[in-house]
Amino acid sequence: MSYMRGDLLTKTRKLVKGLAKPAPTWLKAMEEAPPATFPRVDGKIKKIELPEDVYVKKFFKKHPDSLYHDAIKISGFDPPPARVFAWRILELKEQGVSEDYAMAVADFEYRKEKKAKKKAYKELKEIARSEGKEPPPNPYPSAIKEIQAEEKKYVMDRFYNPKVIEIANKMKEERDMLLQDRAASGQW
Repeated sequence: MSYMRGDLLTKTRKLVKGLAKPAPTWLKAMEEAPPATFPRVDGKIKKIELPEDVYVKKFFKKHPDSLYHDAIKISGFDPPPARVFAWRILELKEQGVSEDYAMAVADFEYRKEKKAKKKAYKELKEIARSEGKEPPPNPYPSAIKEIQAEEKKYVMDRFYNPKVIEIANKMKEERDMLLQDRAASGQW
């Protein structure tokens, strides 16, 4: 009965005392051993913060090109690079290393891993080309290129779709009319 204000026991007691309802069989037992009451929530939900969140933010400031990797992938098995970076810093700090040095080491390891993946992808592309096959997808695609690939069909649509061409022509006519009105009234 979570939609009610107050609890079931006090509501039933009031109804029985006011003779609006006959006393139910469970009322005596419930008065002797009332259910546990939980404190009400103040309405503010606290944000979940992990110890590595500070370093994840620093990672994204340092490497904005890797922002397309989600900080928390719910359905993924491999942790994103930002979390790996932050975990490595925390691991080094536990060993007694300073924060600056730990960040430098973690950054060096991230760059080294990224270079190795790019090199492996380059080799895979060469092998695929020599065999006459299509190369595998890029492990580090450009976020801009991904967005452009999604928008490509809409860009090409403006040249060939008659509805879009008609709308564009109407907009040009309206703009020309506005410019003529301004020129006639001398608002330049």
